[in-house]
This record gives sequence, C-alpha cells and structure tokens, in this order.
Amino acid sequence: MRTEHTVYAVALAPEGQWAELAAWGPHGVESGPSPLDWSRRTHFVTPADLAPAEYIPSGLRPFTGADLIARRPGEDRGVWWRFTGAAQDGDRALRLGFADETLGLAVTLHYESVPGTDIILRWAELVCTGEDELRLERFHSAAVNIPVTGGARLTFLTGQWAQEFQRTQLELTRGRFEMASTQAVPGHAYAPWLAVQDAALPDGTTGVPTYGVALEWPGNWHITTDAEPGGAVRVRAGRLPHEGAVRLAPGASLTTPKLACAFSPDGLDGLARVWHRYERGLTGERMHRTRKVLYNSWEATGFDVDAESQLQLARIAADMGAELFVVDDGWFPGRADDTGGLGDWHPDPASFPAGFDDFVGQVRALGMDFGLWVEPECVSPRSELYARHPEWVYRVEGRPARLVRNQLLLDLGRADVQEFVLATFDRLLGDHAISYLKWDMNRPPTERGRPGAGPADHLDLDAAHVAGYLRVLDHLRARHPHVTVEGCSAGGGRIEHATLARTDVVWPSDNTAPLDRLAIQYGYLHAHAPHTMSSWVTDSPGLFDPRPRSLGFRFVNASAGVLGIGADIRTWSAERRAEAARWVARYKEVREVVHHGEARLLNTPADATCGVQYEEPGGGRIVVTALSTGRLDGAPLVPGRPARLRLRGVDPQARYTDAASGETYSGAHLTHYGLPFAWSAEYDAELVVLVRQ
Repeated sequence: MRTEHTVYAVALAPEGQWAELAAWGPHGVESGPSPLDWSRRTHFVTPADLAPAEYIPSGLRPFTGADLIARRPGEDRGVWWRFTGAAQDGDRALRLGFADETLGLAVTLHYESVPGTDIILRWAELVCTGEDELRLERFHSAAVNIPVTGGARLTFLTGQWAQEFQRTQLELTRGRFEMASTQAVPGHAYAPWLAVQDAALPDGTTGVPTYGVALEWPGNWHITTDAEPGGAVRVRAGRLPHEGAVRLAPGASLTTPKLACAFSPDGLDGLARVWHRYERGLTGERMHRTRKVLYNSWEATGFDVDAESQLQLARIAADMGAELFVVDDGWFPGRADDTGGLGDWHPDPASFPAGFDDFVGQVRALGMDFGLWVEPECVSPRSELYARHPEWVYRVEGRPARLVRNQLLLDLGRADVQEFVLATFDRLLGDHAISYLKWDMNRPPTERGRPGAGPADHLDLDAAHVAGYLRVLDHLRARHPHVTVEGCSAGGGRIEHATLARTDVVWPSDNTAPLDRLAIQYGYLHAHAPHTMSSWVTDSPGLFDPRPRSLGFRFVNASAGVLGIGADIRTWSAERRAEAARWVARYKEVREVVHHGEARLLNTPADATCGVQYEEPGGGRIVVTALSTGRLDGAPLVPGRPARLRLRGVDPQARYTDAASGETYSGAHLTHYGLPFAWSAEYDAELVVLVRQ
C-alpha cells in the first residue's frame, strides 16, 4: 500500500501461516531485500517467534509474545490458523483472512491508507464461527515491526494530573517496555502514542527515520514494545478489557480499535507534522470553522456563579476581543461546592433571577457566543438524579461505593443512562442559545460493576462505556452541528483520535501556569495538531516551574493553539486589559496560519529560547511564537548579543519581511543564524509574522 510519501508492504511467510512486514518507509524502499529478513535458523524457539509477524496467535508464537490469545472455556489456549485469502483495493486497502476451524474462529486483518497523509490504519475483526463460546484473553489491534541496528530509542508522553504530555525518552536494547491505562480513559500518566527510532542514529528532531503509532480508543489500553531476540523491535497495541477477557458468542464478532501507523524520514518534528495533517483530516469540514477566542469564568468565580458577576466578566471580556463566553461549573442547583448538584442539569433560578435566557441574551448582545461546562458522566450522591436512579452508577454488589472528588460515575454503557444524557443535551441545546459545550469527566471508575446484569466476566463494561460515549458525541454532531464541543477529562485525561474526530478542541491540562504549560504544549504538539489545543491565559502561578513570566509570554504561549482567557479579569488594570486586547487582535490575524499551517517545533523548553514555527499553506506567511525560558535578570553572557531562534524548512533563496518591524531577512539567514530577540524581564516573548516577498 502507498500513502502520499510512504509505502507499506506485507508478504506471506514461507510457511504461509502468517503475514510479515516486507518494507515500510519512503517510496521505493520495497525494492531490495527486507531489512527484517532473518536466517530461518532457530534455536530453542520457533520460526514464528523470530518472524516480523504482522499479527500472530499464541498457538503459532508460543514464546516471544502473541497478538491474539483465545480458547474455548475449559480448554487449552491457542489458535492454529491457516491463511484463507486476501482482498486488495489498489493501494488503498488490504484484507488478509485467517481461520481456525477446530477452534471456530475467523480473523480478518485490515489495512487502510488515509488519502493525503502518510498514515496506515490497522485493525482486526474476529468472528466466532463455531458452536461454542470463545474466551478472548488478548486481542491486539496490530503489531508493528521496526528495523533497528543499535536498539530502539522510544519517545513517549508521560505525566500526571496538571503535568500531562511530558516528552520522555528511553533506549531499549533488550526486554520489554509497557505503558497502559485502566482508568476508563487514556489517563494522565501516559498517552496512547509512541515514536520509535534506531538508537544507533543521532538523537535529533530532524533527518532521522521515525516510526509512530497511536491507538484510537478512549477506554482502557496498553502499548508494549519488545526488543526481540532476532534484533528487531516489535510494538503491539490494543484494548485492555475490564475483566481481563471478552466472551465471544457463536456468530458474534469483535472489531478492535484502529491503530494509526505513521512514518517520517524527518525525525520527531516530521512525524509531528504527519500526525497534524491526519488530525486535520479527522476534523473534516469543521476544520474550516473559525475557532473563537473564548473567556471561561472558572478561575474568576469558581462555584460562585450568579448573573451579575458573570455579566461583569462578560463585558470586560468582550472589550478585550473575546468572541465566546463560557460559564464553567456552578450554574446548576446544589452546586455551592463539589459535593452536590451533578446530574441535575437545569440552570439554577437563584443564580439567574431574571431567567437564564435573559442572561444568555445579555451575553450574546455583547457580540459573543455562549457556552456551558457539563460533566454528563458523573453524579453527586446528594443530587436528585442519584435519589431517583442509584442503580445507574458503577458499583459492586455488597461493596462500598468510593467517592472520588465527592462524586460517582454513571454507567454510560447502559442504554437508559445514554438516553438520559442525550435528552439532557437536547433539552439544554434546544431550549437555550448555547453554541459551545465543555464536556468534562473528573473521576475514573473505581468499583466498576453492574449488579443484576449477569456474570461479571461476561460483561465488557469498558467497551460498553466507550460505545455510549461515542454515541453521545455522534448525536451532538448530527443533532446539534452548530455546537462546538471541547473535550476534557480533569485536563488531558481523554485525548486520542476517536475523541478528536468528534470534538472541536480538547483541554490538554488544568495547569495554565506559563512555563509549566509550555512543557505540556511542547509534548502535546508532538502528537496532536495545534487546532485541537485549547490554551488559556490566566494568572495561575507555576506548580512545577514557578519562575514568573509576563502577560505577553502567557498570550504568545496560548497563541500556539486555540486562544482562551481564564483569569479574573475584573482585577486587571486598564493597562493590562488594553495589552490583552492587543494580543487578542494579533492572534486573530494569524490564527488561520496556526491552525492550518505546517508546524515545526523550534528547540525545547530546556533551551534558553524556544518556540513553534507555522507556515501558511502556499508559504506566503510564517508565524513564529518565540519564548524566553532562561534567566531574565542580570547581564547577558555576551553583552549586546541577542538570542537567536533558527527557523527550519524556509526557502533559502526567498526574502521574508517582519510585518511589525519591517526588517527583511533571507531564508538562508533565518535558517543559518535565526531570528534575533533581545530578551528582558519585561520582554520575554514575541509573536512574529514574516511575509514572503
């Protein structure tokens, strides 16, 4: 199969029992012997254990790790299948069939290229063809084989709440590396994304062949990487079922989540652009919507929501150029703190004495759209909803229900819970002029059971919750297409391709401190596109890096994605508000380049100066967010010499003019020397617009 710049080729093994990777890389790489070829000589293992197999069951690969483990209840594990045929749709799609008639299982391996990208999607479909139920103990989406000569350099995204998307690296020469989540969402500790390079090659951001995978699944997941005895590296990814296995009834089928596989010859930076282009395609026609500058009231008012204070904020926000006003948590009854109210999704009459529609109308009269925060999967024990339907929450019969953030989690896999959430959204969006929803989810399932629904090991609760979640998002898209949806899970806890395909923006972290957020966004942009990244300007101090930064730094950093404001702007001076208005206006001039352009990450937050470069389609404009991360006091190391930020990918023969200063640079100068910045305590960031002459 061919993508825009790459080829992915598979072949049947000589034994004919499995498929092997023949080539993956730039066009033409398939001409020549496979770099994954092995001698066929085996000692103490089987040929399948050394093979660069695309997908192989435990019966055939008993020692070094299988992608599929299945059995009939009470019988031994193992699948011994045979190849049943292939079907191909040109360079676009491939299907490989395998079957084990004795066990009663048929498996189809799917491959599909995504037009206009360098992405291959892979997944598997399993069908129980026998008369007996099957127990699937492992069913990965795919396995990816990567040729290396000096071990693998793995790049992945780690963290915790308020410190998500930290770019992390390790070298794997032998053994196994695994990352996973069992929190019903991808989680804060790891993102379901991985990049692999040959550790024998330089650790640079460009010029190094780089392979990547990302799992499209908003539930439990895992990715394992094995440095196998044959010298290759094998990455496997898939679901983690809640009960450890899934039962497949006669005639039933199971389709695994899709695994997106990407390649770039230009290092981690080039791989990031592959992912960005893919995610712009996932957004579809909504990519052409302007992502509006929002103001969110949470950090200003918390749970203390009333019409008067919200309108005061709205007037100031409108004067600064905000185009959207979002009321966060606290707009519904019983929500004086986090111990009540969730589930009772009606505007609190006490907060809006003239009526909620009157309040919304006054916000809209200021020239802004209106939005609300919601947490539809959660419920407060003190709410009316819980009093009516205590059976709707996850619980284990006879065991105590644990509170997290003083709330419980609804079982969104239940049809009646889904119908309640759908009706809630239809009522809110139908009765009121709401054009933006921030969907939050602030707790994982702890006692994850469904009493009265039959044996627990026959329930696939994780998949059911995912199906309910996606059903609701699909309903919002179809029934309320004018509504912009922001995805959030206590920050960046649920960000992956299934969510990104159904939302408009996501919230990478609850941490909005300037240098903390810079590190979060640096990691985020390795895996995800700028147009999906909601970023606010606030007054929050640093949690992990407390060094102060200017208001300009906060605005430039937030302008690297979708700009928002979340500070208590009532406390800002007239001068600070005027400065904010100037930054908002500058952002509006360049946001189309930021959201649609080719992005390049310049340096890292560990360097004294770093930033992001965005090139407009066609190359007419280049936008650079430049930020000083070093010391801002004392004399420079070399007095009078400005810091330099080297650009990449610009035409060396072209000339570029700084729209603000009028300074003109050649592309060669920008690449070789870079843009100059004379940083100081008052001037620690800049938004540069270069116009090609």
